[in-house]
Amino acid sequence: MTDAVKVTLYGTEHCSYCLAARMLLTKKGIDFDEVSVSRDATMRRRMEDMSGRRTVPQIFIGERAIGGFEELDALDRDGTLDRLLGRTDDRAPQ
Repeated sequence: MTDAVKVTLYGTEHCSYCLAARMLLTKKGIDFDEVSVSRDATMRRRMEDMSGRRTVPQIFIGERAIGGFEELDALDRDGTLDRLLGRTDDRAPQ
């Protein structure tokens, strides 16, 4: 599924919260770009500058930093995630 709004996840390979975020996005059928900051100090600094945070994952919807997995999960549970992505009920996977 192609979403109208770009979703980007900055994370590392062995982070359990990064894995949980990947799983939630995948389960919902949300296309996302993943940027590994494991071995790229420049990209990690960029992530920190954009989000104001040092922890991973950092998830962006468009240019908006939404935070990490816990924030992503909360947005999903209250229905805000689908609205931020411009999804209607008929586009949400079953």
